[in-house]
Amino acid sequence: MVSHRRPTRPGLHHGVRATVLSAAAATAAATLGSAPASAVPEDTPGTAKAAVDRLYVEAERATEQYNAARESLGRQRGRVARAQDAAARTQEDINRMRASLGSMAGAQYRSGGIDPSVQLMLSSDPDTFLDRAAALDRVGERRAVTLGKLHRAQRRIAQTRAEAAGALAALERDRAAVARHKRTVVAKLARAREVLHALPAADRASLDRASRSGAAGTLADGAPASARGLAALMAARQALGRPYVWGAEGPDGFDCSGLMRWAYAQAGVGLPRTSQEQRYAGRTVPLAEARPGDLVAYRADASHIGMYAGNGQVIHAPYPGAAVRYDPVGMMPVSSVTRV
Repeated sequence: MVSHRRPTRPGLHHGVRATVLSAAAATAAATLGSAPASAVPEDTPGTAKAAVDRLYVEAERATEQYNAARESLGRQRGRVARAQDAAARTQEDINRMRASLGSMAGAQYRSGGIDPSVQLMLSSDPDTFLDRAAALDRVGERRAVTLGKLHRAQRRIAQTRAEAAGALAALERDRAAVARHKRTVVAKLARAREVLHALPAADRASLDRASRSGAAGTLADGAPASARGLAALMAARQALGRPYVWGAEGPDGFDCSGLMRWAYAQAGVGLPRTSQEQRYAGRTVPLAEARPGDLVAYRADASHIGMYAGNGQVIHAPYPGAAVRYDPVGMMPVSSVTRV
């Protein structure tokens, strides 16, 4: 039986298939090329806001780690300086004792170093010799005391030098930690700026987190619990409008814990540097009993902190690019309220 199919030229199907695939690829490339570049997988304000929020949270945590490392660095510098001063003073004592022992040895040498019994037999004035012998005994006692002090000073300076070496090693570790956390903060903030700049101006404006809201619950809006709480609150109000500056504690700029520390310093109260430490700087009270001047820590790790200002609001330094301002106390999960 004769087939009526027309003969197919070799490579025809392959050529057609390649042409179809090429056209599809060109269409896809044109489609992808026409899509706007985005710093986030889905170019939507909601996705961008989530990314920016996450980056700000990570930057704030790194900022508090930077603050803690910088505080530790300051303490280690103090330890090194004190150890070096103590070693220098002890070395001066050792030098004086060695000079005193050298003088005693020189005096004994100049006396002839003859056995005392021989000196007694050869002496023309036994009474004078006995007086001198008693004086020599006292010199020997002083030398023994000086030798004991010298040995103790030598042990002390060895210990002090070991402490100084340990403090120097800790100092270098803290320097490395400060630099590492600083790099993290800078990278997170740079990434947040990239995400924001990838959006149209209208969408960027809509992402202003000044509109954060949250339920305050039932709060006691009475007077501050103490005079120092009132003074700290008044200071925090004076800082309204000043910029957020990470790692800063005033007076021209603040991060969140820096603002709390500065405000309470104006009230004569010294707070620790980080928000994690500040949450333990007083007595914990329930949120429902918060009074103006109380510290309000946020998130489970207390990586953000503000001051309750009454009327369901806190004063805080929010994030880079924003000024110190009021926000609802329930703007994010509250982990603790501390009354200083």
